[in-house]
Amino acid sequence: MASHAAAAAAAASTRANTLSRIFASSSPTPPPKPSPKIKRALTQKSPAADADSIADKKPPKPLGAQPAADAPDSDAGHKLPKSYRAIFKGLLRQRDPDKLVSEFVGASSASSRFRDKHHVYEVAVSRLASSGRQDGIHAILDAQKRFLEASTEAFAARLIRLYGRAAMPSHAVAAFHELPAKHKSTRTFNAVLAACDEGREFDALVVAFQEIPASHSSVAPNAYSYNILIRALCKKHGSRSDLAAALEVVSLMEKHGVSPDIISFNTLLNGFYKCGLMDDAETVWDMMKERNLEPDAKCYNAKLRGLVAEGRIEDAAAVVERLEKDGPKPDTVSYNELIRGYCKAGRLQDAKKLYDDLIKNECAPNKGTYETLLPRLLQAQELDCALRYCHELLSSKRTNGVECGLLQDVVNALIEASRVEEATKLVELGQKKYYLQKGLRMPHTAQDNELIAETDEEESISEEKVL
Repeated sequence: MASHAAAAAAAASTRANTLSRIFASSSPTPPPKPSPKIKRALTQKSPAADADSIADKKPPKPLGAQPAADAPDSDAGHKLPKSYRAIFKGLLRQRDPDKLVSEFVGASSASSRFRDKHHVYEVAVSRLASSGRQDGIHAILDAQKRFLEASTEAFAARLIRLYGRAAMPSHAVAAFHELPAKHKSTRTFNAVLAACDEGREFDALVVAFQEIPASHSSVAPNAYSYNILIRALCKKHGSRSDLAAALEVVSLMEKHGVSPDIISFNTLLNGFYKCGLMDDAETVWDMMKERNLEPDAKCYNAKLRGLVAEGRIEDAAAVVERLEKDGPKPDTVSYNELIRGYCKAGRLQDAKKLYDDLIKNECAPNKGTYETLLPRLLQAQELDCALRYCHELLSSKRTNGVECGLLQDVVNALIEASRVEEATKLVELGQKKYYLQKGLRMPHTAQDNELIAETDEEESISEEKVL
């Protein structure tokens, strides 16, 4: 007993030293310059224009009057000449990144109601990011800073998170430091951590975790903050030392009066099982038990993922069986993991049976379910079963984002098997639901090809007669 306690203490000491080394090895990243290098000019007329110059441009007239330069809250009396919906549609249709930036800055400057619309910011940043226009993203977000003093903490946090969505974490850190004092809070601090995590700047995240709370008394890391740190350490390199440091964050939390929650331990379990450290993962289960935390289905899903990755299908099946009997109730992901394991092991009949169990236990099949099973069914030429699954998918309220190409493969297989009528009905049902715009269609049959060939031959003969 004493030797076990000594070993546990030694392990904890090692983890603490590892965490200390990671903190010590992470050096601060200098903040970005106010005007980042532009990949290409934002306007034809001014090749040297940078993001700041765009943000200062007057908005186009159709989008409303510009507020006074020194009065960020002076848009209270201004109204957009178009409805928000009309402006949003216009921005969605705008294919020119320069005009998108200009029109967005104009609309956001003219109306506080526009600035309250989260989705339009997400869409604009996503569009510019996909075009590689970080200069335009900076222009849009930099133009919002004039409104921070009069805006809410939520607005400030949203701007920081958007830098993360655009893979610009250093800008997120800089944006935090430029916030008014009233907005330098735990919420905006968490937005910085999330932005660094999303941009995979894990060293910058560790530095921010060290420096921001130390220099701002208004910032006190909470469970959400520590969970982001745990996730970052688990993803950093996937090494045993990083995972040991992630495990020690639990002690760091408790030292500062913050209780780890089920998300903390679920993140750790995913980290250990992903790296194949099955024995080390047992430490996490023990820590949960010590703290009287009941594991949920997500915790067991991490274990299922690890077992399936190692080919331990019978062990994974035993876990699902135990969950069905004793709880917590398995969810769709639980079944999907085991279905994936059965398919990898060539046990398609077991996978099909598990699909039926999933339905019987009131779970809803999702994208992962269908994208695992349908290709295997087509390979095994089990068209009846594949067709049934497709009809169940399309009869549900949602299509779960299943790729159109997968349904098209089923349609093509039906055509090859001369089951044209069933293929036609499947296409018609798919087009009614969602897949018309995605291109689900009937391929040419052999009869179609013969008819086309005959028509081409007749046209060729007619042309010869005319000549």
